[in-house]
Amino acid sequence: MGILVWVVLAAIVLVLVLAVSIYNRLVRLRALVKEAFSGITVQLRRRADLIPNLVETVQGYATHEREVFEEVTQARAETVKAGSVEATAQADAHMTGILGRLFAVAEAYPELKANTNFLQLQDQLANIEGELQSARRYYNATVRDLNSTIQSFPRC
Repeated sequence: MGILVWVVLAAIVLVLVLAVSIYNRLVRLRALVKEAFSGITVQLRRRADLIPNLVETVQGYATHEREVFEEVTQARAETVKAGSVEATAQADAHMTGILGRLFAVAEAYPELKANTNFLQLQDQLANIEGELQSARRYYNATVRDLNSTIQSFPRC
């Protein structure tokens, strides 16, 4: 009977070690997902910080496009205050559409398109969009890893 007790204890210890290992992996993956989402919000914040300068530059040339400028300002505010993943995604999609309209306004002013400040801002925005795209890919990969781990029990 002594060996049976040791076998049972060894099995219990093995199950506990496995459970702790799985739990720790899930905690690590959740932390990576939060970190990845933070990377997206950092890039969205950088883009939102660039928007006022871009609007000011375009506004100097296209003063009668007030509606577009107000929409850009409103979309920027939504982006900054978005808290959840869904709200951030909606605010980002709205901002992307509004920026497209802002650049369409800029296309109508050849002297604006030649303005060095506008060109620098446009270049910075393109760089931020590239960084944002990378942050989104990283976020999607971490969420995929977390979901795969959750769904493929008892992988550790």
